[in-house]
Amino acid sequence: MMEIRTPKTGKAKRVLEKRAPKLVETGKKTLILHGTKTSATLSSVLMELYRLKKGGAIRYSRRNENIRPFESGGETSLEFFSQKTDCSIFVYGSHTKKRPDNLVLGRMYDHQVYDLIEVGIENFKSLLAFSYDKKFAPHEGSKPFICFTGEGFENVPELKHLKEVLTDLFRGEVVDNLNLTGLDRAYVCSAISPTKVFLTHCALKLKKSGSIVPRMELVEVGPSMDLVIRRNRLPNESLMKEAMRTSKDKPKKKVKNVDQDAVLGKTGKIYMPDQKLGDMKLLDKSKGLKRERKEAKLKHKEETVSKKMKESSE
Repeated sequence: MMEIRTPKTGKAKRVLEKRAPKLVETGKKTLILHGTKTSATLSSVLMELYRLKKGGAIRYSRRNENIRPFESGGETSLEFFSQKTDCSIFVYGSHTKKRPDNLVLGRMYDHQVYDLIEVGIENFKSLLAFSYDKKFAPHEGSKPFICFTGEGFENVPELKHLKEVLTDLFRGEVVDNLNLTGLDRAYVCSAISPTKVFLTHCALKLKKSGSIVPRMELVEVGPSMDLVIRRNRLPNESLMKEAMRTSKDKPKKKVKNVDQDAVLGKTGKIYMPDQKLGDMKLLDKSKGLKRERKEAKLKHKEETVSKKMKESSE
């Protein structure tokens, strides 16, 4: 058991906040481990997987005797390393007489083993075995295309499981928008049989096509290998239910004084302060009032004249 300590510095608090669960998770890091014994082929596979995942992977070159993913009690070290490195995917390589060039791919949930799939490596070709123009070499950390060809990936349960694990292993961080000019690599997985998959790594060449969308060509740059499925272990129902649980979407904050109407569409209310129109001085330009004033003046003048005439006659 790892000792639980509370953070005492700001840096430690920021690290824990970065590792805490998020509504939208960032890219999954990969942990690459060696077993008690590994062959030269398997060591090359692990090293080249680390190069492909450089920037998003952690590799331990020391041999690990206590890791046995498919056995009860053999997962303790894996969970310890997962919690220590904050990795949610692991690749474990081992070589025995019964299972030569063996590779175990697995995913973690809450630093516990979620699922496992075991494959054997055959017909491995290293990066150095391919000759190509180096200017087309993929850049480190670039977003890849992942192509799965064959009906087996939709019908065979083991291949469907392998497809899910390989997608999580290679896709990197999930993004909403992607710049086409930044795509320079592709992983092509072809289902040869219900238990065998051909995996290769290719570079993308963008060429003119006479339209806005360029024409793409694949250049095999390696590595390439055949993956032979040996064993797999699916997650139990309770763990799957917990891992698949998603947080409810946050309700949109209501905008004050704005309503949606089926006929009028978006309507709003505007609140104006009291204008005190009764106290405002307005120019009186109405002609009707002017006429009344003139008539009143004439009447007053006539009354004044008649009054003076009466006074004079008396």
